[in-house]
Amino acid sequence: MTGLSLFSGAGIGETYLSRIGVNIIVANEINPKRAELYRHLYPNCKMICGDITDKEIYNSIIENALGVDFLIASPPCQGMSIAGKNRHQDTMVKDNRNYLINYVISAISDLKPKFVFIENVPTLLKFQLPYKGELYSITDILNDLFGQEYNINSKIVDSSDYGVPQTRRRAIIKMCIKTENWEWPEPEIVKVTVKDAIGNLPSLESGEKSELKWHFARKHSKNNILWMKHTPTGKSAFSNEVYFPQKKDGTRIKGYNSSYRRIKWNEPAPTITIRNDCIASQRNVHPGRKLKDGTYSDARVLTPLELMLLTSLPANWDIPDDTPELLIRQVIGESIPPLMVEKIVGNIECLKN
Repeated sequence: MTGLSLFSGAGIGETYLSRIGVNIIVANEINPKRAELYRHLYPNCKMICGDITDKEIYNSIIENALGVDFLIASPPCQGMSIAGKNRHQDTMVKDNRNYLINYVISAISDLKPKFVFIENVPTLLKFQLPYKGELYSITDILNDLFGQEYNINSKIVDSSDYGVPQTRRRAIIKMCIKTENWEWPEPEIVKVTVKDAIGNLPSLESGEKSELKWHFARKHSKNNILWMKHTPTGKSAFSNEVYFPQKKDGTRIKGYNSSYRRIKWNEPAPTITIRNDCIASQRNVHPGRKLKDGTYSDARVLTPLELMLLTSLPANWDIPDDTPELLIRQVIGESIPPLMVEKIVGNIECLKN
């Protein structure tokens, strides 16, 4: 089965598609650094780097993708993310990023693929777009345009239900031509935990390196290290009675208990965000292990290798040795876990036979 990837980023979500019989032959990404990383990972795919809203770029995508069976699309979600300022319908309607889904709709109309996989933040299923003079949900629009040809289903899924050692909720819209069959896979009962995924890796403190590729610790300030060394597994430094985040004059820094927080060993990791390089951001700190002096080890954010494994990427993920650390962190923070994609797409009936 041949496919097209829109808004592909570095192609993390596509990592395992080839092993279930889906061959992405054309991809589009606007960011040159992400596009170049995609080219390295998928040398046999034609990467068209450019803005899909540019008519020439869009036409080039369609011309090169004629005849594909499968379309995967991850339109940018910043305009709908609850982490951003556009939390309400009226502000989301005014954000141009939320209209990039229209180019996915156009591609479906122009290419008529047998299968379509659209993913985004959960807000995708609630957000309404102007259509025929009124506001309609994206699934309503898709059903109005393509309901005669496709079975269209949408669902909010959690990657931890599909063998990923990370809790990441995503809205998935899947479309299947009526002559084919594509059911949702059953969620897995047993969750893969942080300990399962990274518990065997060497312990590292801030600034240390290991012999394992991509397993090195970022450098942090002395204060950040001090606060986190006194923070137990699963807890926030804001809960510490003595070593809490504080200003130079000793007064407490105001913040949420989700920041300066260690993740837990015995659960899937919380959602990995684009700011996974920052201790003060959301739940980014290694779980740590209690030491003889009562403090906790690994007072640092997760290493690139740990992030890869918690996203269900392979330990030997084939990226260039000179890939910037922050680029790795950003593309992982933006990605959809590839194991979840494989298990949902792999449930297409004709791929199972």
